[in-house]
Amino acid sequence: MPELPEVETTRRGLAPHLEGRVVRSAAVRQRRLRWPVDPDFERRIAGARILCLERRAKYLLVHTDRGCAIWHLGMSGSLRMVPASEPLKKHDHIDWVLDSGLVLRYHDPRRFGALLWTDEDPVAHDLLAHLGPEPLSDDFDGDYLFTGSRGRRQSVKTFIMDGRIVVGVGNIYASESLFLAGIRPDREAGSISRARYQRLAAAIKEVLARAIEQGGTTLRDFIGGDGKPGYFAQQLNVYGRAGQPCPACGRPVRDIVLGQRNTFFCNRCQR
Repeated sequence: MPELPEVETTRRGLAPHLEGRVVRSAAVRQRRLRWPVDPDFERRIAGARILCLERRAKYLLVHTDRGCAIWHLGMSGSLRMVPASEPLKKHDHIDWVLDSGLVLRYHDPRRFGALLWTDEDPVAHDLLAHLGPEPLSDDFDGDYLFTGSRGRRQSVKTFIMDGRIVVGVGNIYASESLFLAGIRPDREAGSISRARYQRLAAAIKEVLARAIEQGGTTLRDFIGGDGKPGYFAQQLNVYGRAGQPCPACGRPVRDIVLGQRNTFFCNRCQR
């Protein structure tokens, strides 16, 4: 599934092509996504001017002068800018034809993504209203994590992956951040000190910022909005490296399951 860095990479790639443009028309060839596409969507978006493209967690918010379209890429979705003459491929489900002559095309083999429309503030939408702070914002720091973790017996990894606590810290980036902070992923969230949470918050910011800078982590069939895959996977320290030597101490990286997700860590470097 595209994580926060991949979605942010997509946003940055698409924004210069979308902002200020008018959607001349739209074509929805497959309405049965994670949630059905509004049967009136084509009428709503046709003629709308795109004001800006934002990201909230893993959602892309396309603000227009008529309302806001909310995209979610799901497990395998991607958004690309293509020429109007570009032949359709299997699983190319949605097109927005812009006044520039380019087309915003949504491709999703598994159809777990979504395209929703709201006339209200999208932050108040049911999908977004309950979400925690953005990890790269000033609202997210070690003090925030420490306060929110008191009394919690769940593992620290599942704690930071909870979107109600902080958004966008997916499985890959949780493992990498905990390694950088030197914290075992199976430690109880409520047992970790304020100082260690300060290191963890700083590590989350560092790992995500580095991943965004390098284009996100390419997994399966995700392609960034600029058509280029990410390269962060080449620099992973522990994720997906079970049995391989830890880059810091040389011990084999361990693999356990937490919250039904594979979790990678070094038994010596992380306490």
